[in-house]
Amino acid sequence: MNELLVASTPSLEIAYDAAGPLDGPTAVFLHGFPYDVRCYDEVAGILARAGMRVLTPYLRGFGRTRYRDPDVMRSGQQAALGQDLLDLLDALEIERAVVGGFDWGGRAACIAAAVAPERVAGLVTVGGYNIQNIARSGEPHPPEAESAAWYTHYFLTDRGRAGLERYTDELCGLLWRQWSPTWADCDAAFAASAPSLHNPDFVATVIHSYRHRRNAVPGDPRYDNLEMILATRPAITVPTISLDALADGLGADDSRGDAPLFTGSFDRRELPGIGHNPPQEDPPTFAQAVLDVAG
Repeated sequence: MNELLVASTPSLEIAYDAAGPLDGPTAVFLHGFPYDVRCYDEVAGILARAGMRVLTPYLRGFGRTRYRDPDVMRSGQQAALGQDLLDLLDALEIERAVVGGFDWGGRAACIAAAVAPERVAGLVTVGGYNIQNIARSGEPHPPEAESAAWYTHYFLTDRGRAGLERYTDELCGLLWRQWSPTWADCDAAFAASAPSLHNPDFVATVIHSYRHRRNAVPGDPRYDNLEMILATRPAITVPTISLDALADGLGADDSRGDAPLFTGSFDRRELPGIGHNPPQEDPPTFAQAVLDVAG
């Protein structure tokens, strides 16, 4: 059974679930927007039974995680997410861990693997290299892709911020359904995670994330140096398995083109019929990837 714990980092009080033996090899998995740690319940159970210690933190702005200071910028930028993961490892005195995730969580895991490979024993990422290329964020995508990413345009407007605040469950539930169109249990799973979207800083953090990645707002200065490193597109040197969700409503993943950015071992696995949330839609496959990358 998962245990809810809290770790203090320089910016956050990070709430996280923990499962498995205290002396087992550690894995840390991060959820995306607009999801929460329930995405990893079945994965954590499989890995705990295999002897791993599994930690699943609520990201900043989600669930019971809280900013430590009212004056801290409610930043959702990629460097903040990546630093939060490294800060959590520090707070819990974890020297090395397997890390993994999808969406925002996959980005944080890729960042940690890229900038602190000595802390990462292996990486499971959904859709390949998830570090954003913000310098090229103004380049248009094909119309079908722009249509699927409608919410990213909406969140650039005051109307979009108000819509996320007023219709949190309706908007986020719609995204779950659109992104996982083949998942029969989508509505029930969303209902279990929806309470985590009512964190008092959820809207501010989400809106900043989507505006920062488009160069529409500045980031938190404390992450300037890390953002400069990420802008160089650093290679990921740790052993990596990339899971490509072929039924993702945002567009089928294809991480083959990202292979040059992974200079350690790189294994790509296709997930037919699986949408945006592989750990919850196909827990055995995600868990097996973790076991494989952990060696």
